[in-house]
Amino acid sequence: MDETLAEFIKRTIMKIPITEMMSILKAWDFLSEKQLQTVNFRQRKESLVQDLVLLCEERRASIHDAALLDIIYTQFHRHQKVWDVFQMSKEPGEDIDLFDMEQFKSSFVKILQRALKNVTVSFRDAEENAIWIRIAWGTQYRKPNQYKPVYVVYYSQTPYAFTSSCPLKSNMPLLGQALTVASNHHKIVKMDLRSRYLDSLKAIVFKQYNRTFETHNSTVPLQDRTLELDIHMDSRIIHENRIEKERVQRVTQETFGDYPQPRLEFAQYKLETKFRSDLNGDILAERKEPLRCLIKFSSPHLLEALKALAPAGIADAPLSPLLTCIPNKGMNYFKIRDK
Repeated sequence: MDETLAEFIKRTIMKIPITEMMSILKAWDFLSEKQLQTVNFRQRKESLVQDLVLLCEERRASIHDAALLDIIYTQFHRHQKVWDVFQMSKEPGEDIDLFDMEQFKSSFVKILQRALKNVTVSFRDAEENAIWIRIAWGTQYRKPNQYKPVYVVYYSQTPYAFTSSCPLKSNMPLLGQALTVASNHHKIVKMDLRSRYLDSLKAIVFKQYNRTFETHNSTVPLQDRTLELDIHMDSRIIHENRIEKERVQRVTQETFGDYPQPRLEFAQYKLETKFRSDLNGDILAERKEPLRCLIKFSSPHLLEALKALAPAGIADAPLSPLLTCIPNKGMNYFKIRDK
């Protein structure tokens, strides 16, 4: 094992929190139980990492072994990445082919290596027929950069793939081609949907809303806090407009449902419109270029925050369809233009 690979393994292990170290190493399944028992996991982290790297050297770890460890770490910390969604499609009337995972892997690697000599591709099968793919890009003259890979999560026999942000945007067409051909599709497009929460993106595109979502650093949903305010309110206060409050609750439930919302951090709206005025000679009205503005709503849990607006009395019910259509349309990037 050369120094470059040893340093990469060292940095990868160094990222792992001590509380997750044993779980990730066992999921990696590269070091045996007997080898792990020889390691003192209570010593300083630097010494612990050095001991683990020495064990990897004894086992003659390869770059693919190290890449697999990196995939497992990323699976544990998937919310640290920003994920984009890609949708593939077949030709009209084209039959659905039987999916072969090994053939998919082989075809995917061949397409990338045919176009780019220096590229490292690693796979790890996951739950629900998902496969995690790690791609470290190089160039014709440089070895793959293992510290800036792109990750792809593809669910077999579906038209959807999720990718982390790619540091080399010029390689995205090649990645799209590899996904399309290997999965027996004809076309691929990037959806206007992005988030750190991979499970929530999956729930949106697969229409699986009524489930529990990732809750990394989460807080109590905003509507729950609203209910807590009602519980602790002075018993002498009388709600004068109970009928209106019940209407708001009913409309909110009809709009958002009574299940937890998928977790998104923002929604962005780009507006392009002509300025209209009844005044003659208005400078803005004579402007040929449309007026452009960008509006961005952000929150640690945007959809739950929107769901709580009307019950909290901050907004009227129902909310604008531009805000409530996010899960159904599978979008949190919108472009609004004049008809």
